[in-house]
Amino acid sequence: MPTGGPSPPARPADSERAGGAAVKQPGRRATRTATRQSFRRARAERLAPYVLVAPAVLIIVALRLWPLALGVNFSFTGDGELNGTAVGLGNYLELAGDPLFRTSMRNVGLLVLLLPLAVAIPGLLATFIYLRVPGHRVYRSVYFFPAVLSPVIVGAIFNLMLGYDGPLNSVLAVIGAGPVDWLGDPGIAMFTVTGVHVWATFGMALVVFLAGFSTLDASLLDAARVDGASLGRTIWHVIIPSLTRTIQFVFVTTMIGMLTSMFGLLFVMTSGGPEGTTYLPEYYIWHQQGQLNRPALASAASTVLFVVMLVVGLLQITLIRRAGRQD
Repeated sequence: MPTGGPSPPARPADSERAGGAAVKQPGRRATRTATRQSFRRARAERLAPYVLVAPAVLIIVALRLWPLALGVNFSFTGDGELNGTAVGLGNYLELAGDPLFRTSMRNVGLLVLLLPLAVAIPGLLATFIYLRVPGHRVYRSVYFFPAVLSPVIVGAIFNLMLGYDGPLNSVLAVIGAGPVDWLGDPGIAMFTVTGVHVWATFGMALVVFLAGFSTLDASLLDAARVDGASLGRTIWHVIIPSLTRTIQFVFVTTMIGMLTSMFGLLFVMTSGGPEGTTYLPEYYIWHQQGQLNRPALASAASTVLFVVMLVVGLLQITLIRRAGRQD
């Protein structure tokens, strides 16, 4: 056989294997690149919610939780000559022995008892508006209007209306009823101020209820009408179970408003009187801090108010959730 001739041409099988290896190598790199991109995309999607809520969390921590922690820490220090000195539970023991603070806490209990009524009023009005009673558009505007008024203006208006010689007592005199000292009688002054607060603020709760009605399944109301259900049964068995989350929100926000937004009315209408019977914790806190210059004692009262609001809010949510499950 000759030994010096040219090499034979490559066989088709060999060339195919070489080409296949050349094609396969870029395919693996493309696959690895796509995998890395997919992993990065998945990681970005997981991190996106945390990035979006981070500014709000930072604001809450900086403007809410951190001052709250400082206030709780300050409540264990003294006032006056003991300023900055640790006194343990001394401020809390003083609060327990202060008749004005005990009165303010009893009034908190009264507000909790009146809370269902304060929520039911805007809830019923929102129901009537949703059912399109005649003039419902006008009622919506009229009911919301007091919410835009300053508490000072509302207090001044009702001071004139509820005065001993005011228009309301004049109307009572016409029908033969004696005059009532709405703001000077220790037995009814707190009820009067609470009623004015409910009137001035239920417009916001009304808007929340109307927003909740927008998520209500109208077919349920139609089925109730076909079955001949009365308005009361429709509200109890259809509307309330369907608006459980809305009712939870309104309960909690109304309670917070009662405990933290009545200062203006109390200051203008009663100034804590008569005989301290209209004191609430926020008014007590202002009195200790602003009038008596006792910031540590005021911090202790603020801490107690925060704990009360937290406990009451959690209890309300728990009870409403249980009622919703039973329905």
